[in-house]
Amino acid sequence: MTPEALAELHALCFTVPRPFSVRDFTQFLTSDLCFLIGDARGFALGQVAVDEVELLTLAVHPDHRRAGLGRNLLRTFETEAFTRGAHDVFLEVSAENPGARRLYDTAGYRTSGARPGYYRTPGGGRIDAILMTKPLIGP
Repeated sequence: MTPEALAELHALCFTVPRPFSVRDFTQFLTSDLCFLIGDARGFALGQVAVDEVELLTLAVHPDHRRAGLGRNLLRTFETEAFTRGAHDVFLEVSAENPGARRLYDTAGYRTSGARPGYYRTPGGGRIDAILMTKPLIGP
């Protein structure tokens, strides 16, 4: 997928946190540390550093939600991260995104902390970020 296609899909999926731009995706995709899983229906983007991977974003097109795509992307993301040497995964999720939080909970992620007021809403408000982690086990 091109940075333009990724940015377009990301903007369909998010207002908080702010959607990544074409420039953001261009930078991610040129980094040796980052990897992308998915297609035009949805994708997961991660960044591996030594033995940890950060799930930077997971986006599923609104027309393809609630069909297991997010769960499959997450599972494929974890497998790829493990093959790249990661032993632990971490992420931040909006406290006001119950669907994503449920996905991560059912996939074995555990809350490890919070960042109060971390995300800024388009109207200027603030939303907490929930930090979640999971140890990775081989495929």
